[in-house]
Amino acid sequence: MANFLRIRRGRIGPAEVGLPIGPGRRRTPGLRREELAALAGVSVDYYTRIEQGRETAPSDSVLDALARALKLTGDEHAHLLALADRAAGRTPRRRPLAVQPPRPGLLLLLESVRPSPAYVLDPVNDVLAANPEGLALMPGLGDWPAGQRNTIRYTFLHPAARTVFADWDRVARNCVAHLHTAELDAPEPAAALVAELSAASAEFAALWRRHDVWVKRGGETAFLHPVIGPLTLTNEVLTAGGDRQRLLLYQAAPGTAEHDALVLLAMQTSEGALQPRAK
Repeated sequence: MANFLRIRRGRIGPAEVGLPIGPGRRRTPGLRREELAALAGVSVDYYTRIEQGRETAPSDSVLDALARALKLTGDEHAHLLALADRAAGRTPRRRPLAVQPPRPGLLLLLESVRPSPAYVLDPVNDVLAANPEGLALMPGLGDWPAGQRNTIRYTFLHPAARTVFADWDRVARNCVAHLHTAELDAPEPAAALVAELSAASAEFAALWRRHDVWVKRGGETAFLHPVIGPLTLTNEVLTAGGDRQRLLLYQAAPGTAEHDALVLLAMQTSEGALQPRAK
């Protein structure tokens, strides 16, 4: 919590919150502690204790005021509250639950949306199941053992990812921002994945230290695929009820060149059964 607040304070300048910059050079990037404390309506000493980790149980009203002063997004505000629960040793507002195997209905849905590539993911983006096009869209993902398949691991550690994602930097930032939210829902799997990727990728470690937070809900992803060439697909992320699983679906409108490319991708894949991850 203290680290998150410190990073966010350093990213917002006085002009963004209506404060005068004043004469001379500012030695502090972003807001000073006293400026943020004034904006949030708390004493400088109290805010300093929070940021130094000496005050671990600020009230929700204080956290809400800090979120407003820092102009946090809804995702970032929720993340701050969850970090505060952890710091205070309180019962999390989102209690971690065990991830269940994909339901038969989800596996049927993966088949139904073909040729659209689709995946069932757990909170840390382990691939619980995928249709053939899903594995083919990310070359090499299907070559990994089922228990190793993870779209964040793929993004940072598989050499093909640097080419297949046309805007790799944006995809990488999205992955890390999502993983920051997942560490509160699935702390142990998230910690293990963070440790692995931090040791293996300096780029991941640098992005992790930025503490960006947002929930991926959909958008567009550009690919440069070795079989079907360049294409941009829309993506949707759907939550599968209370099972803590998400359906990630890439799609294109029928009649477009992108949809024709997905049909070609489907023709290149084997017609075998879906591949749920072994537990």
